[in-house]
Amino acid sequence: MPNLLTSFLGAAAKAAVNLVLPVHCLGCGQQGEIICTSCFSTLPLLERPFCDICADPGVVGLCRSCRGPDRSSSSFLSGIRAPFLMEGLVREAVHCFKYRNCRVAAPCLGGQMSIYLDANPLPGDVLVPVPLHPKKLRERGYNQAELLARELSKGTGLKVETGFLARTRNTAPQARSGDGSMRQRNVDRAFECRGDAQGVSCILVDDVCTTGSTLNACAEALAAAGASSIWALTLARERLSAPLPSCDGG
Repeated sequence: MPNLLTSFLGAAAKAAVNLVLPVHCLGCGQQGEIICTSCFSTLPLLERPFCDICADPGVVGLCRSCRGPDRSSSSFLSGIRAPFLMEGLVREAVHCFKYRNCRVAAPCLGGQMSIYLDANPLPGDVLVPVPLHPKKLRERGYNQAELLARELSKGTGLKVETGFLARTRNTAPQARSGDGSMRQRNVDRAFECRGDAQGVSCILVDDVCTTGSTLNACAEALAAAGASSIWALTLARERLSAPLPSCDGG
């Protein structure tokens, strides 16, 4: 009980500080948003070419892991999309939002995802944020994916469904899990669907896609529960350290 109380009080104190301190642009220092309008125009966009399924930058057609019988990184997903590359100010903003309790950045970052989704529609009945394990949620005090999904909901009118997915294993952070195969093993069977997803088109929401392993594990749970289609939308997409060739040699 003391540990739980300490964790709760710590999260509450961080939230209070977060609400009081003004937000400054990470690029130019202007007060108002974590990234101001001017600096947003300089951010690295995820533009074609990228893999048609997992959106791996620089790939024409399908990357090696998304084609043929060896599909692994995104085998339960219809596709992954993101407005930005995980570079420069985008990386800094994500780390600030995720690890430094800067939850007030959610409207700015989620708003950009909403703008992207409006210009690049995905089929979906509901928005499904990637869940945190309860222990991690208590430590952090908030789920950054849920905050982004709620901002997306304001812009799109889609319902946020937090009851569909649960993280049943407190896995190690994916950033520390090595290559794609290790990341896949890290999240294998780490999620389960606890809602009625039968026939529902879902859009998974998260902050970053690296290999797609976490998104794919979530999609597997939703597919097992009968979801009709599963797309994923993240704020940013990492470049893979070793770009994979396209299926058509382009």
